[in-house]
Amino acid sequence: MTTITKLDGDWTAPATASTAKEAVESLERGDVLFFPALSFAIEAHEAGLFSPAILSSAKNASYDPSTNRVGGTTTEGAELERLRGLMARFSDRADAFVRNLLPSYRGNLQRARASFRPAEIAGRASSWRKDDTRLHVDSFPASPVQGRRILRLFANVNPSGKARSWRVGDDFERVAGRFAGRLARPMPGAAIVLRLLRVTKTRRSAYDALMLQLHDLMKGDADFQAHSPQTPFDFPAGSTWIAFTDQVSHAANAGQYQLEQTFLLPVTAMSDESRSPLRILERLKGRRLTSTPWPSPRSSPDDR
Repeated sequence: MTTITKLDGDWTAPATASTAKEAVESLERGDVLFFPALSFAIEAHEAGLFSPAILSSAKNASYDPSTNRVGGTTTEGAELERLRGLMARFSDRADAFVRNLLPSYRGNLQRARASFRPAEIAGRASSWRKDDTRLHVDSFPASPVQGRRILRLFANVNPSGKARSWRVGDDFERVAGRFAGRLARPMPGAAIVLRLLRVTKTRRSAYDALMLQLHDLMKGDADFQAHSPQTPFDFPAGSTWIAFTDQVSHAANAGQYQLEQTFLLPVTAMSDESRSPLRILERLKGRRLTSTPWPSPRSSPDDR
């Protein structure tokens, strides 16, 4: 069962060796790291951005730190530059924080996109597949990760003090085991066709295909949603939290105004890659699911 682990944190100071060790162990175990006093400050000139009206899509505005591009927004001119500045500052701050907190990952972390979610989650119209109020694990349909871990940092920046209400679920191996018999390997050549049709940006591995199926099976199973082990937790305004969201079953029930930053991490950079969704699904299915090599005998769970 996922637990919420409270830690102290500072945006710029390196973590102590003991904190860094605890953070890695907790994350790889499938817990959520919670920093109740780690608040991301919003500057006065950015207050006008706190409205769902800035969105051109139903969900979020996005920021790509590799190109400095902002998407998903109706803002233009000076307002667009304010949004870009806000998201770039948050992305830089999140990147520095994660690298200081998790120094063993530092050389292998890839900073991906950041997002700003000014819309209220509760009551938002959505298809069941895109409904984030249902328990799920993260998988990217258009951007295959090829077995890499999805690490996300979230900050509740709600100016009215409203919490971000989550539910967290059961251990990944138990969840995956529940649905394993319904997870089917993709048809031969399917990944090539999806890439040629530009449905995916890179080739979708068997692992990515199975994780997408697991995501959909979890969201579409009413009994699982209602009766699987799960715990509600409110992340207050002014707090920050981190999780491997490809591993932690999670759902966001309510909340408005959240910033988040995504990172990708190769499984080989983990302290114990046997805990990764890739290795768990490979054990359940009895076969390799990406081109990433299997762990050497020295790295097997029995030797740790």
